[in-house]
Amino acid sequence: MSVDSSGEVEHTPRSRSPAARVLGAGARGAGRLAGATGVDRAIEEAAEEAIVRALRSPAVERAIVRVIVEQNAVQSALEQALTSDEVAAAIVRALDTEVADRVWGELLAGPKAQMLVERVAEAPEVRAAIAQQGMGLVTDVGRRLTAITEAIDDAVEELIHRILSKPGHDSETTQVGLITRAVAAAMDLALIGVALSFGFGQLASLVPAATGGDAGLPLLGVLSYGALAVVIGGSVFAAFWALVGQTPGMRLLSIHLEHNGSREIGLRCALKRLFAIPLALLPAGLGFLAILLSSTRRGWHDHLAGTMVVYDEGAKATPFSTPDPPVSATDR
Repeated sequence: MSVDSSGEVEHTPRSRSPAARVLGAGARGAGRLAGATGVDRAIEEAAEEAIVRALRSPAVERAIVRVIVEQNAVQSALEQALTSDEVAAAIVRALDTEVADRVWGELLAGPKAQMLVERVAEAPEVRAAIAQQGMGLVTDVGRRLTAITEAIDDAVEELIHRILSKPGHDSETTQVGLITRAVAAAMDLALIGVALSFGFGQLASLVPAATGGDAGLPLLGVLSYGALAVVIGGSVFAAFWALVGQTPGMRLLSIHLEHNGSREIGLRCALKRLFAIPLALLPAGLGFLAILLSSTRRGWHDHLAGTMVVYDEGAKATPFSTPDPPVSATDR
C-alpha cells in the first residue's frame, strides 16, 4: 500500500514470501517426480491392498455378522410383536369403536367409494363370473331334476312291464322316458302361458278402448284367443325344434331331439312332428303311452317324424357336485 501525489491510497497486490515460493515449487517438483517414477501408483495399490486386507480380517467379518444377526433379531422381534395376540386384540379394540365406525361410514358414503363400487360392479370380469355362477346353478338344478325324473321313468316302466310280464329296457339307455318329457313340456307350456296371458291381457284392455265396447270378451273372442294361443304355442315348439333341437324346458333337463342320429332337425321334420302330436293325443293319449311300452321309448309322433328324444352327453354330471379328480403321487 502506498500514497500517490494526490494523497489517495493505492493498493498493490501482496507478493508471496520467498519461503512459500520455494515450498510450492518443491511440492510441484515432487509430484512430477512421483508420477515419473511410479511412486504414486505404488501408493494407490498399497492403499487398496490395505483396504482389502482390512475387510478380510476376522474382526471385520465378526462385525458384519453381528450387524446381520442384530438386524434379523430386530426384524423377528417386530414380526412377533405384530403377530402377537396382544397386538391383534389392540387392533380389534381400536377398530371396534364409535370413532372408527364414524370414519368407516364417512369413507363408504363418500363419492370415491361409490365410484369404486360402480367400477367393480361394471367390470366385465365380475359380470361374467356372476352370469357363469347363475347359469351353473340353474344347470345343476336341471340335472338333478333330470336324475329324479329318470328314476321315476325307470320305476314306472318297470312296474308296467311286470304287470304285463314283458321284458324291460336297458336301465342305462340314452332315450328319454315319458315322465321326463312331460316335465319338460309342462315347463315350456308354463312359459308360453305366462307370455300369452300377459300379451292377451294387454290386448283385451286395448281392444274395447279402441272399439268403444265393454271390457268383457264374448264367446267368439275367447275361442279366437284360444285358437291363436294354440297356433302361437305350436309355432314356438316347432321353431325351437327346428333351430336348436330342444325347447327351453328340454334344455333345462338336458335332453334334445335327434333325427337319424343328428341334432339337425330342420323345419320340415319339426312341422311333421308337431302335426303328429294331435294324432298321438286323440285316442286317449295312447300314442304317448306307447313310450312306456316301447323298448326305444318312442311315441307315435316320434315314429311318424323319425325323431328320438335322448339325453345330452354328461347330463348326469353336475357342475357343483362332481368330485375332484384324484391327485397322483407325482403331483403331491
